[in-house]
Amino acid sequence: MTEMMKAYRIVEWQQQPILTEAPVPTPGPGQVVVEVAGNGLCHSDVGMTQMPGSFGEMLGWKVPFTLGHEVGGRIAALGKGVTGFKEGDPVAVISPRSCGSCRFCANGEDNNCDDSVVGRGYGIDGGLAKYMLVHSTRELVPLRNLDPKIAGPLTDAGATSFHAVKRALKRIRPGGSAVVIGAGGLGAYAIQHLVALTSARIIAVDTSGERLAYASELGAHDVLDGVNPETAADVRNILGGTGADAVFDFVGIDSTIEQGLRSTGKGGAFALVGAGQGALRSGTWFDALPKDGEVFCFQAPTIADTLDVIALADAGRIRVDADFFSLDDVALAYEKMERGELRGRAVVIPD
Repeated sequence: MTEMMKAYRIVEWQQQPILTEAPVPTPGPGQVVVEVAGNGLCHSDVGMTQMPGSFGEMLGWKVPFTLGHEVGGRIAALGKGVTGFKEGDPVAVISPRSCGSCRFCANGEDNNCDDSVVGRGYGIDGGLAKYMLVHSTRELVPLRNLDPKIAGPLTDAGATSFHAVKRALKRIRPGGSAVVIGAGGLGAYAIQHLVALTSARIIAVDTSGERLAYASELGAHDVLDGVNPETAADVRNILGGTGADAVFDFVGIDSTIEQGLRSTGKGGAFALVGAGQGALRSGTWFDALPKDGEVFCFQAPTIADTLDVIALADAGRIRVDADFFSLDDVALAYEKMERGELRGRAVVIPD
């Protein structure tokens, strides 16, 4: 008889996920089963619940599947041929999947691997359950001092924001400046990465007074309330009339993209990370894009990003603030996340 466990799953497209049952996974050759200690919640999970079935199936996703892609835990079972790990080892699980052999993986750009389109928590079973199947040890990060209960958010929110900051480092001069638009989960980590890796003056922009206070606590030097037609001018006033060396947009709607680009100085970088589906709808290339600078966007971090972020956290250079919920309260956790009522990352602890 197949052993069952509670799991929070999408069972029908464009329907709310439900707490139901799923089989406890068994590892095949080369695979590992992780007992989940904590799973961080992400806004992209909510977007998946609203996705048309035709689009999901085009991506190769099949319902039902268990949500959750920010996972820390311990090795529960090893498949045949697995080496380098033993049962009980604490690990974090790399958020996006990758094949390890394509040209992107070979170049350290595994976040661009075609295999990353289908992954744990998006198309196949993720970490909102007691156990989760990991298809390769390539997808595991051994933990030293870090509690696996709080390691999960580092694999996506922490590592994705790190990827953006690392990409823009060459544009941030000593004593330069950076703007973080959206001081939520990813933005809060971006502020910490900027503090840890640069000497930049950091300006945080958000609509929530609580998030701005939190941004200041994390190291932001200045805060601006919301994005409006004057935001770029306000940024330039703070910086003495010039634009920022780097602007990170973790919202991605029309207004944040427009004002973010206008806040970027000559030779600066504008990073579009937020998936708000906005577009630049005013201005021309000549006055809307940073002169001699760069504009880039991406989805998901690399394995190297995740290793670096976990090392920073392990060394105490960045912190992981979490609001904990039981698996029975996962729907409530998503509601609080969407209403902006959480201080840290929502982390679900399986029963």
